[in-house]
Amino acid sequence: MKGRDGSILYFILGIYSIMISWYYNHSIILAIIHYIFWPIYLIYELLSGHLSHDMWKTIPESYFK
Repeated sequence: MKGRDGSILYFILGIYSIMISWYYNHSIILAIIHYIFWPIYLIYELLSGHLSHDMWKTIPESYFK
């Protein structure tokens, strides 16, 4: 059961990276690439400051308004 929890978290963070990618780029190809390499992409977004100032929660909220 523990492996399943990890795979669900992996999937959710991958979807989160797609949401961030689409918010900034509006490109399906980049969204697919960012889903494949989501750990590297999320670290890059954190270090570059694109997720600062509450953007980490504003971006997902923008899809559900």
